[in-house]
Amino acid sequence: MRWKRAWVTIMAAVLAIPFIASPVLAQSGLRTEGDVASAHGTYEAEVPVNGQGETERNGAFARALSVVLGKMSGDRSVTSRPGVGQELRNARNFVDSYDYRQDQGTSPSGAPTFRTTLVVRFDSDGVDGLAAALGLPVWPQPRPKPVVWIAINDGSGPRLVGLQQANAVRPLLNRAVERGYSLGLPGGSASEQALVGAIWRGDTAAVARASARYSPPMQLVGKLYRTANGWTADWNFVDSGRVLATWSSSDTDARRAMAAGADGAADALVKRYAKRGAAGPAGVYRVVFNGVRTSEDYLRLMGQLQKMSVVRRIAPVRATGDTLELDLELISGLSGFRRMLGDDSVLMGGEGEPPVYQLK
Repeated sequence: MRWKRAWVTIMAAVLAIPFIASPVLAQSGLRTEGDVASAHGTYEAEVPVNGQGETERNGAFARALSVVLGKMSGDRSVTSRPGVGQELRNARNFVDSYDYRQDQGTSPSGAPTFRTTLVVRFDSDGVDGLAAALGLPVWPQPRPKPVVWIAINDGSGPRLVGLQQANAVRPLLNRAVERGYSLGLPGGSASEQALVGAIWRGDTAAVARASARYSPPMQLVGKLYRTANGWTADWNFVDSGRVLATWSSSDTDARRAMAAGADGAADALVKRYAKRGAAGPAGVYRVVFNGVRTSEDYLRLMGQLQKMSVVRRIAPVRATGDTLELDLELISGLSGFRRMLGDDSVLMGGEGEPPVYQLK
């Protein structure tokens, strides 16, 4: 019974979450998806909101799109990439549907609490085109589901977290989903429990051998323990027997120290498996524009170019008759430029080398 009491202590420390949510209401947005709305998949996200007004909703759309782009690319800093911030302001243009969900919980004092969440589903083709135009890396689907071998020591001795104790590592599992992939847990048999010593001393080879019955051959190996200032977790990410990354995470909150394991594993996976955007490399490209006859035409052209997030700088090269040649510094290639023009563009054409566009 001692180990059961230890698990109660561990789970109480790790899962001391003030808000315990239960969905009580789903309100329809563009369409109704069921009695309780929730986000599943790469092109969906849910974000907390303070109300259901248009301004609040548009801001939430931007936050939700940043989550989706992060899941697509695997880049947790995706919003700092060139052009992304500008496109987030247009997030509502990529929304396919949305719903509101209200969750009811209980505060530490026992009082009821309520939280409203906006669940957003984006148009996959539109978001794919946006990511390609911005030159974002793409983490291909389907994505692997590594097995997480984690031992926790709250002062009563380390124990392996198996499938039956999944709630003890829920912050870790949830963070992986937020990063666009999933983590699995071992069954927790007696022979697997005996691996605690190997986990604690960082013997990743022993863990990889024991994990051979699971697929894929990837393991996130970690140990979480108390320190003077809170909690520390030491991690190794292993792919086919090779250690791809090693890191540590410390925090006063065990949940945050634990969740950092999912971030490190995602970063290692993206570094190895993400593919470069297909729109072409960033650089300076010569582009020719015909039909620029008046100052009004020039202003329309400049307005079009300046609102395009792929265009970082515009440098005039030559003006002849109604033709204007420009050097455009683009964050992705010319195919990305073409993708971003859109149906409401004042330009058409784009054939040739350099490409020639006609002002409508």
